[in-house]
Amino acid sequence: MDLVDEIVLFGADWCPDCHRSIDFLNKMKIKFIYHDIDKQPEYKKKMLELTEGRNVIPTIILPNGNILQEPSNQELSKALGLDIDQINSQNKSIHELIIIGGGPAALTAAIYTTRERIETLVLEKGVVGGMAAVTDIIDNYPGFEEGISGIDLSDHLQKQAERFGAVIDYNEVLEISKDSAGLKKLKTVNGDLYARAVLIATGSDYKKVKIPGEEEYFARGVHYCATCDGAFYRDKKIAVIGGGNSAIQETLFLTRFASHIDLLVRSSIKASDILQEKIEQYVKEGKITVYLQTKTLAIEGENNEVKSVLIENKSGKKSQIKVDGVFVFVGLDPNSKFLIGSGVQLDEIGFIKTDNNLQTAIDGVFAAGDIRSGATMQIASAVGEGATAALKIRHYLED
Repeated sequence: MDLVDEIVLFGADWCPDCHRSIDFLNKMKIKFIYHDIDKQPEYKKKMLELTEGRNVIPTIILPNGNILQEPSNQELSKALGLDIDQINSQNKSIHELIIIGGGPAALTAAIYTTRERIETLVLEKGVVGGMAAVTDIIDNYPGFEEGISGIDLSDHLQKQAERFGAVIDYNEVLEISKDSAGLKKLKTVNGDLYARAVLIATGSDYKKVKIPGEEEYFARGVHYCATCDGAFYRDKKIAVIGGGNSAIQETLFLTRFASHIDLLVRSSIKASDILQEKIEQYVKEGKITVYLQTKTLAIEGENNEVKSVLIENKSGKKSQIKVDGVFVFVGLDPNSKFLIGSGVQLDEIGFIKTDNNLQTAIDGVFAAGDIRSGATMQIASAVGEGATAALKIRHYLED
């Protein structure tokens, strides 16, 4: 591959991770060339040639020829040889409060704590806004009669938290413990941090179906985020695996791009009545075909491209459906693996157990939002828990 003089970033305006990488490079005052593959199809072709067909953005080409696809800010900083202290200049300070996660619960808590003059550092390893940021339209959040896009809501929350003094840093927590002085010690990829109180609001991530072809064709036709990757499938045929609220919402969003969608449901559709009514309308129009009581056995392809899915109906009959891509929406896994062995108690699935004050089994460590056992997995509830956690943390610090 020919070396380039400057960093080249392939992305699109609708991609939250692209905005994160762009913001990071701008923050670090690093020059780069940006190509929007949605507006400039010739650059999409170039990107696919460079990456052997991996449809992933952001794709970043470094001057030494190395290729990074959807890198975290930590991976990008390491690849660029940046000084860790430049990225996280506060990593030797003792903070009053560190919030782990950057979704609605975390940002709401930060708004409340900073208004109470509690020095607050928010650590986010991916996209500020979390799962909300990659949701197309949020239609059930109070105050927006026409709905609001997930990325816009996340942007509003971030700017409001920063207006009151919250510091948002891209960093990943690897372990949490208490030191001899009673401070909470956070081991991160950028070094150790210390805090008097900690709020865990790391939310959840997409669950995998674990079938042949899923890993092999990831980003080459297998995706987990309609908002992130749906635009790749204009006028193409796709399959969606799942039958819950999120699967149906994402399917409805994908109708903007796909010529036809095969909805593969293992048992029955469990989405709300209003979502089911919308799906039925598309079924009548011939835009969507629904397969109930259907197992997806494998995702098949060739030459780094998805070509079909192998399914089995309730009678045991197997058949093949020709598709150009597959979107998987079968639930969420809690982002709590870094807490194993920490003393924070988890339920059988991995969500955090808390008391009535939203405090975990570790004194001074709280949890809020979708990561908490018993959470309703709604943005409005996460925002409420973020505010409640902030008030409980204020009382804890005062005591």
